[in-house]
Order: sequence, then C-alpha cells, then structure tokens
Amino acid sequence: MALRFSIASFILFTILFAVLKCADANAEATGSVLEQSMSEALDLWREGRFEQLYESLSHRGRTTKENFIARMRETTIRPACCWQKLQNFRVMHEKRNEATVYVKVNLEGTPGPVDSSTRDFKLSYEDGGWKMQLNDILNLAGITGKKGKGSRHKNNIITSPYQ
Repeated sequence: MALRFSIASFILFTILFAVLKCADANAEATGSVLEQSMSEALDLWREGRFEQLYESLSHRGRTTKENFIARMRETTIRPACCWQKLQNFRVMHEKRNEATVYVKVNLEGTPGPVDSSTRDFKLSYEDGGWKMQLNDILNLAGITGKKGKGSRHKNNIITSPYQ
C-alpha cells in the first residue's frame, strides 16, 4: 500500500513539474514574440519605412496614413540601433488579444539630455500578430497634438510601479 502511494505521488509530482515547465516555456516564448514584434516596428521606424510602420500598428483611429508619414518625417527622433534599442523587456500582463510590457526604449536625436523612454506599452493581437499602438510611436517620436498643430513634447523617462 505504501509503495503504491509513493509511486502515485511520484507520478503526480512528475506530471505537475512537467506542466509548470511547459507554462514557463510558453510564457518565455510569448515574451519573445512580443519583444520581436515591438523590435520589428521600431526597426521600420528607424529605417524610415513609415508606410509599412503605419500598416503594422494598432489603433490608428482618425490618423491617416499620409498624415502619419508626414509627421514621422518631421521628427529627428528615432530608435537606437541593434541591442541598444530595447532593454529590460518584461511582460507585465497578457491576455489573448492584448498585452502590457514594460521596457526601456533607447532613442537617438532627442532635443534634450533624455535619450530613452522607460514605461509600459500596450500591444494588441490583430490579424495574426502582435502590434504596437500608433499613439505609442507618436509619443516616442515626440509628436503630440492634433493634425496641423505641430506641437511636440520632450521624451521624459516615465517610471512605473513595476520597477
């Protein structure tokens, strides 16, 4: 009887361990996919491929492609290259169609001493892939306000309670 209990306990423990390992692997894989999606959007911006960038973004709202491209061409700010682009990437919250990540995005061409933005970003799962939000790109680029106003703001480091 004790032998059966020991064997059953061992099998149950092994199954539980395997399930937990798979859950960790899935979380890491999803984090990797989210990071890759964000990296690809920032690469399009850095390369000046604004039409493709617009198509890859979520929540475009009333911003037309032409307006977005014109506004992005005006800014001197762009993401840093390569490994410097994204740092300290963490998935904070994830559902089936949306995720929140916390990351430091390093920038070049900023008007002031601040050359990065560390904050939460929301991504949406649409059309079979994860997409950054258009407003996040505009904010990183220092572009705010409505069409024609041309107002800008400094990229400040935004802190999060998740640090």
